[in-house]
Amino acid sequence: MEFNFLAWALAAVAGIAIGAVWFGPKTFFPIWWKLMGKSPNDQPGGANMGVVFGLTFLGAFVQAAVLHVVIDLAQTANGNLDWFGGLATGALMGVGFAAATVLGHKLFGGISLKVWVLEVGQDIVSLAVMGAIIASMI
Repeated sequence: MEFNFLAWALAAVAGIAIGAVWFGPKTFFPIWWKLMGKSPNDQPGGANMGVVFGLTFLGAFVQAAVLHVVIDLAQTANGNLDWFGGLATGALMGVGFAAATVLGHKLFGGISLKVWVLEVGQDIVSLAVMGAIIASMI
């Protein structure tokens, strides 16, 4: 297995960028914030936003690395996976692992399904794009 660090890094940056747009002030952030029971005067993330952003970036890089391994294994088992195969693999990982796992956490935590939909929607789109990037470069 060869690890393409450029594919990994580009996929991680794409995931971060999609998250920034998805939860931007002109997109879903205001809706999500209201559904979370927060007022416009509340500040997101607590006191140390550097830690919040740092761990968010770390999470995107870990997701891209694991997705890279999964796509590489799929290519080894089934032959060449094109960008669409990578997109589908990433989307399936988003639905099968991110969305399915977090559902129970949200429900037991008393968080609404609407919040879950907004959050996992971003996960699925990010992982799909990350998968397309990785598969097209390895």
